[in-house]
Amino acid sequence: SDIQEYQLIMKETILLFNPPEKDRLLKLEMALFPLHVRLKKVVPSEYNQPLGVLAGIKDMTPAEGAYDGPELPDTMLVFCFLDDSRLNQALAVLRKSGAGSFPYKAILTPTNSEWTAPDCFAEIKREHEAMHP
Repeated sequence: SDIQEYQLIMKETILLFNPPEKDRLLKLEMALFPLHVRLKKVVPSEYNQPLGVLAGIKDMTPAEGAYDGPELPDTMLVFCFLDDSRLNQALAVLRKSGAGSFPYKAILTPTNSEWTAPDCFAEIKREHEAMHP
């Protein structure tokens, strides 16, 4: 699939939306640092961009203009171009980081690479509520 091919050439990236407060953010950064995964803080004006564009997929078309809607209700992490073992590694260090839990997490897929951050957040929230009624 396309995403698998991108994994070979794209830098492992975690997109961070609505970062947590300073001390939690620092713990998050320190935990990920040894893995050499790029942590990209996405500013709210970019929330109208498809996730794939934010992750650096070259042949995706950026959206016009800037986002001026509300901030996301909580922190969201989107894991891009990490294979399964790297993803498990990243999730393990996050759990041990002391930064607390981040319930809103997604993995970049061909489907959601077209979505914006608010779309993705809403979808994770829906799935979350379906699993924990």
